[in-house]
Amino acid sequence: MAVKIRLRRMGYKRNPIYRIVVADSRSPRDGRCIDEIGTYNPNTDPSEFKVDEEKAKKWLANGAQPTDVVAKILKLAGIEK
Repeated sequence: MAVKIRLRRMGYKRNPIYRIVVADSRSPRDGRCIDEIGTYNPNTDPSEFKVDEEKAKKWLANGAQPTDVVAKILKLAGIEK
């Protein structure tokens, strides 16, 4: 099973708020997830994000692949592979 760390869209029309989740790569964007590790709000200036560092490091160590946007957020949070 290929596991990805990606964004799940929440919120309402024209006001997206995202959750950073760990999910099977075959599941839909807003479908079932394995674990939730943080949030991301692009509507504020500057953008807000909160990441549970321990969970993120655990999933990266177990082989989960972050998407491009999530990789940038993790880099800003100071979490490297």
